[in-house]
Amino acid sequence: MQWTDDGIIIGTRRYGETSLIVEVMTAAHGRHLGLVRGGRSRRHKPVLQPGNSVIATWRARLDAHLGTFTIEPTAQRAARLMDSPAGLYAIQVLGGLTRLLPERDPHPQIHDVLAAIIDWLDDPLAGGALVVRFELRMLEELGFGLDLDQCAATGTTDDLAYVSPKSGRAVSRSAAEPWRDKMLPLPAFLLAPGEAPPADDLIAAFRLTEFFLARHVYEPRGLTPPDERARLIALIGRQASAAQPKASAL
Repeated sequence: MQWTDDGIIIGTRRYGETSLIVEVMTAAHGRHLGLVRGGRSRRHKPVLQPGNSVIATWRARLDAHLGTFTIEPTAQRAARLMDSPAGLYAIQVLGGLTRLLPERDPHPQIHDVLAAIIDWLDDPLAGGALVVRFELRMLEELGFGLDLDQCAATGTTDDLAYVSPKSGRAVSRSAAEPWRDKMLPLPAFLLAPGEAPPADDLIAAFRLTEFFLARHVYEPRGLTPPDERARLIALIGRQASAAQPKASAL
């Protein structure tokens, strides 16, 4: 058996003394693993890094086998991502999210979204916003998408400020007032595609997605969010603190 597909490397692990098992999010074949013989060599090492886009050719005698990959790079961005703490944390978070999908189950739109956002991950605010939007997309892909289009109580699309923790639906500020303390804040930038968020809103968005990921995905599977996610959020928080004007000592 053999196929060739566009893909993005999301992880590797050692196999034997010289080889690697490489994990690729492909356009048509989903999240797929394969053995790259000699993958730990000096020639292969720069290519086989998370974040790089590749053309992957997979071969195996039977479909159920691990099989082998032949990898050709098309965009090598891993070195730049690894030079930035934000980029390093973000690509690890995205890799962990894609591992929530069943292996070899096609999700072409997830591959396309990954390909579109990876180049922007080395900026904490811009990259963080893309990661949190990707988390929303993954909730939708897994069947637990949030409904942020209109108020669950009134049907209005104006002044949406909260999300119901029970239904995952948006609620307007006025409708949520009696239960405001029990609601999850809805950062405004999530309703405006492409808008750059303030750091505080971005951290609130991560809390929102973590609540629903924990309830619907992590806890039922006995998982916890990756440590890199907390590190990315902490990095965003530090940047926000550094950007605040310091009080005068006079």
